[in-house]
Amino acid sequence: IALAGHTTSTDTFDITIGPDRLALTANTIRLPQARIHGTTDRIDLYLAWPEMVGYSSETRHRFNDLSRPGQLIFIQLGQSTMSRDMSGRLEPIYKDLFEDEEKPLEGGLTLHHLRRDSGYAGEVMITGKRDGQPDYAVRCILPEDQHSATNADCQRDIFAGRDLTVLYRFSSTLLPEWRAVDDAVRAYIEARLIRPESPAQDR
Repeated sequence: IALAGHTTSTDTFDITIGPDRLALTANTIRLPQARIHGTTDRIDLYLAWPEMVGYSSETRHRFNDLSRPGQLIFIQLGQSTMSRDMSGRLEPIYKDLFEDEEKPLEGGLTLHHLRRDSGYAGEVMITGKRDGQPDYAVRCILPEDQHSATNADCQRDIFAGRDLTVLYRFSSTLLPEWRAVDDAVRAYIEARLIRPESPAQDR
């Protein structure tokens, strides 16, 4: 992050990824060279939690102090390369990799250890039930204690817009707030999509 080149500018850039267009402010875009109008394969954002705002004089300490986890949410936007998001992959893919033992966690979550031969060495899968929706699913590398946590221990991907994959990373210290984090990320991206104007109705 120290090399990312923070800016307090709130100039808005019109970014196109595949069939999706977004209006993103400079202070939420991590890399200086990405702060341009136009088409790109992917773009990386960072936001202060829980306000979901970019770098500013008020949030500066959170972007610069890496010793305090749970301060930031990192988001990568790209065109979808898979037909299912992480929740959609839970049943057909990840569940086959679970070991028998599971552990209940705070906030209605369940921790599942992944088989050592699964290709996810050192990671765990954490799931949660949601009414009327597929189960929540997130992959994490859990620290030995909270003092060792980072701002990117866990990662989850969801779909948005017409063909966007939204991969976001956050601290394992925020797992008890998983519903709020997931809702906030989805709402943030949806609010910045530039929707095509509806054709005028015949009169």
